Amino acid sequence: MALRPLTDEERARAREKATAARTARAEIKKGLRDGSITVAQVLRRGEEDEAVSRLKVTELLEATPGIGKVRSAAIMEQIGIAPTRRVRGLGQHQRKALVDYLDR
Repeated sequence: MALRPLTDEERARAREKATAARTARAEIKKGLRDGSITVAQVLRRGEEDEAVSRLKVTELLEATPGIGKVRSAAIMEQIGIAPTRRVRGLGQHQRKALVDYLDR
């Protein structure tokens, strides 16, 4: 089944929406890096904000100070979160375990 071609207006709106989503995710990661926002706050915001809900958990963890690719993968494996999981795909137990782990 082929998708119908988009008009120039539809394409422009989609481009603007995608740019806004990327900007929102970049601001979240910047906030994590400088400590102005916590992972728990990001998880709560992801319930309401579509752009934040599409942030990969690995990117979320790697934006946290002191956590790189290796430690991020280890944390996710220990908690039981798939490497491809996004914020919106986390269950309530995974969210709680992630916040508890990072609060230690």
